[in-house]
Amino acid sequence: MRVVFLGGTETVTGSKYLVETENTRILIDCGLFQGYKWLRRRNWQPLPLDIANVDAVILTHAHLDHSGYVPVLYKNGFRGPVYAHYATVDLCWVLWTDSGRIQEEDAKYLGKHNLSKHEKPEPLYTEEQADKAHKLCRSVNFKTKFQVGDISIELTPVGHILGAASVVVEADGKRIGFSGDVGRSNDLLMLPPEPMPPVDVLLLESTYGDRLHDNTDPLQDLAEIITETAKAGGVLLIPSFAVGRAQLVQHLIVSLMDSGKIPRMPVFLDSPMAIRVSDIYRRHNKYHRLTAEQCARSEQIIEYTQSIDDSKAIAEQAGPHIIIAGSGMATGGRILHHFKHWLGDHRCTVLFSGYQAGGTRGAKMMQGVQHIKVHGEWLPVKAKIRSLDGLSAHADYQELADWLANSKLTESMNIQLIHGEPNTLETFRDFLLANTKFDVDIPDYMSILRV
Repeated sequence: MRVVFLGGTETVTGSKYLVETENTRILIDCGLFQGYKWLRRRNWQPLPLDIANVDAVILTHAHLDHSGYVPVLYKNGFRGPVYAHYATVDLCWVLWTDSGRIQEEDAKYLGKHNLSKHEKPEPLYTEEQADKAHKLCRSVNFKTKFQVGDISIELTPVGHILGAASVVVEADGKRIGFSGDVGRSNDLLMLPPEPMPPVDVLLLESTYGDRLHDNTDPLQDLAEIITETAKAGGVLLIPSFAVGRAQLVQHLIVSLMDSGKIPRMPVFLDSPMAIRVSDIYRRHNKYHRLTAEQCARSEQIIEYTQSIDDSKAIAEQAGPHIIIAGSGMATGGRILHHFKHWLGDHRCTVLFSGYQAGGTRGAKMMQGVQHIKVHGEWLPVKAKIRSLDGLSAHADYQELADWLANSKLTESMNIQLIHGEPNTLETFRDFLLANTKFDVDIPDYMSILRV
């Protein structure tokens, strides 16, 4: 077998790994590049190595940086199967169609206001193309082997988000593992990751490979931020990822209100995508820690705003309130419209609850910029910018090392570090070389590994 690294190298986005034997070609993950403009341009470049003609796509999970390029494959002629866990398939329809719709809306907005260098801005793909691409999906169970050509494939639960899996492919007497994004053993929402089966080579994610998570209580931190903002008479804006983070944040806010630790106030989930995802989490609750009743409680307390008119009406809400809206890195979605209304108000707080990739608005705001560009307009940043790091769904470097140790992998295994920023990859590589007996490498974009 050979692996071609088509994304997720020296960056945390665009995960794509082409696995080839003499007779079969499959793509493990098929993600969009996000963040820096030079990375996002790769989404528009010609498909490398004729990947539109692979035999199948295997998805570790539904996040767009791992799955969101599938509609581009479809747009370019791919009609093969896309295999993923049942819950991942459900989530992909929501994420892909929403992504297509947002891209169409953004292209229309840019064209209407002459904010693009192109005479007629075009979306990367449309909502209709995303819907058609989803019809290629085939649902599979965890720990059930299936075959694509001469390659055997198996998915194992790995925490992180609903349906997330590590993937092991086997052919020619060799086994290659793909960690996907590894969750945490003590995650507030997801069950702990299960061990990786023995493999010859492991492609290991490194998103938090240079840090340890804060041990502070996120519930207490969240309560303090909400109370502080409410006392100031301000609005709390929470840019949130629609999958996993929005469901957890809702549960925490409702729990704090029910326990009397924060004042009751209006809470809005202003994300049609996150609303649909919340229903999927409720239906697949056996794969996470919340009961169906706990999921339903969030729906009773929080106001879900579906339509654009309902979203606009939030601006008329008086007094302290909380708005949860996409996207989590403030790269798009309805949160940007709330930024226009509230970002210049010093009483307000913007609370980031997850990883902010370099180049995103979220990362820039966390770095302390005084102005941020939204839809061609520079907005002053006078609101307080806070983060709630304790909610991360990614394992840190010690948790990743513990996961490797629990997997009882052979010392001869080679590790290829992927899905991390350059400095993070180097730091994590040094840690693994000093604390394990594995051989550890960092692949380059478009490099080839023969197994």
